[in-house]
Amino acid sequence: MLVLTRTKGQKIMIGNDIVLTVVEVNGDQVRLGVDAPADISVYREEIFLSIKAQNEAASRENLSMEDWGQISTNIQNKKR
Repeated sequence: MLVLTRTKGQKIMIGNDIVLTVVEVNGDQVRLGVDAPADISVYREEIFLSIKAQNEAASRENLSMEDWGQISTNIQNKKR
């Protein structure tokens, strides 16, 4: 793991297309801005893990269209 020290306003480049910007530092919380191409999905870890778990569960089950709709709704609600 690469560990970097940055201050407010400083940026981190990932490849040629992704930029992380330190927006705010407040105590032990850091707000980051992510600028990435539209075809790159960016999720908080807990959302990513939820999506992954739902995908794994779905691959083991035969879900109805109603089930798929509920999964989609849950994912959209967690993004907010």
